[in-house]
Amino acid sequence: MRASSFPDVNSRQLRAVLAVAEYRSFIAAAAFLKTSQPALTRTIKQIEGTLGVSLFSRSTRQVSITEAGKEFAALAERLLSDLKIGIENMRELGDQQRGQIIVSSIMSLAHVALPEILADYKRQFPGIEIHLREGVQGNIQDDVRSGLADFGVGYVTDMPEPFITESLGAEAFFVVLPRRHRLARMREIELKALKDATLVSLPIDSRTRRIIDGAAATAGFAFHHAITVNQFATLFSFVRNGVGLTIVPGGARPSADDRMLISRLLTRPRVSREIGIVRFRERELAPAAAGLLALVKERLGRTRRL
Repeated sequence: MRASSFPDVNSRQLRAVLAVAEYRSFIAAAAFLKTSQPALTRTIKQIEGTLGVSLFSRSTRQVSITEAGKEFAALAERLLSDLKIGIENMRELGDQQRGQIIVSSIMSLAHVALPEILADYKRQFPGIEIHLREGVQGNIQDDVRSGLADFGVGYVTDMPEPFITESLGAEAFFVVLPRRHRLARMREIELKALKDATLVSLPIDSRTRRIIDGAAATAGFAFHHAITVNQFATLFSFVRNGVGLTIVPGGARPSADDRMLISRLLTRPRVSREIGIVRFRERELAPAAAGLLALVKERLGRTRRL
């Protein structure tokens, strides 16, 4: 690869972009960086010229970040973080493995499956800093594509280019309901039995919500979503308080020791999702990230087989 193919960007310019992105004001960003506003403006113009795109839109009253600016700001944050950690590592004596790994995961797996895996890895490599970002599927794709995350754990069906995926198996959906609910006596709950049920649900932009809504539409009815929340723990709190039922992936079910809630497999049709690893095709993993990825694949894949 020719040296000319690399843009001439330095850490000072990266910090300038991050400051303007955060403060949305050249005056405030200049004060934070302890520089003058004209100097900061020149720095931003220089990096925009180097990249060939506009990172910010300016008006007389405000500064807004463009879509290209959002993506570059995420990359700048990661580059500066990696640079800082790399310099610190070089200053360390000894051969202890160090570094930083960022994993982006759908909430259901981040809530139950991943903490034990990441904790085991952390005990084996205490010098490595791990960040777990939780979100919906769209967040996973954005994190992996921008380079903010080393890899993602989420849905792998119909993933577009330039992602590469590796399936770890299918995960069924379960109905979560109070132990005294009339449907709790059933070992499995058919979809049609929920036709008139009141649901507590995740946001409409979550893949879980779209999957269950699609299953209901195929069966000829629509669910009644009484309350929408963003976290599984909040879903279960509303179910405990008698607001309604909820439907979640198997990995997000409440503990079997829960005194108030019980979960039953959703059947006829059996609703499931395929989960796995999401990576960016053109990006190689650092050794630490590759090691964690291997452990995640082995442990999650084994769980799905069981």
